[in-house]
Amino acid sequence: MVVALIVGVLVTADLLRRGFLERLDLRASEIVSHWGLADSGAYPVVWLVTQVGGRVTILAVLAALVGYLGWRRRVLLPLVRVLLALALLTVTVYALKSAIGRTAPSFPGSFFFHPDGASFPSGHVANAVLMWGVARWQAVEYGLPARVQRIFWLLSVAAPVATGIAMVSLDFHWVTDAVAGAAVGVLMLGVVHALDTAVLSRWVRVRAGRQAT
Repeated sequence: MVVALIVGVLVTADLLRRGFLERLDLRASEIVSHWGLADSGAYPVVWLVTQVGGRVTILAVLAALVGYLGWRRRVLLPLVRVLLALALLTVTVYALKSAIGRTAPSFPGSFFFHPDGASFPSGHVANAVLMWGVARWQAVEYGLPARVQRIFWLLSVAAPVATGIAMVSLDFHWVTDAVAGAAVGVLMLGVVHALDTAVLSRWVRVRAGRQAT
């Protein structure tokens, strides 16, 4: 979490002062623009890759996971964790997007910051880091089969990377949007773990103890 916080702060500060990272973003955008993936036959395939970080895709998988755990284990804690993570992510990402107002590479005009800008940080990458991380956490804690745990481990690692590369290659986001999105996702995952330890899991243990007595 400390590393993620430092990276996020440094990247944001450099961009706000129009520093070195902005020039790197511009260079990367020039390169991917020449690839022309957004206007090629490869677009549908690359777009599908971005959806491994999409909210609908991940929530569909998480709904199946928490539904299964609720049915087989009679537990609501995984659902509460997912809802908490989703709420924190939504508030944090949209607050940052609104406060910073960075425009996407395809934004009309030559603006880098604009009231309508909502490129920084990448919500897809933050979503992939946080929500697949929560899914892996539940799979391990509730002892799902090793094969399932490995699948969620792979998704928690590969999905954010694939999402970021796909979004940048289609020129939907700058590289630093993806980096900042990953930092936000790691921070939010740490916050959810901390809140779970301090409040959610403790409340469940207390409630279970009362029922036992």
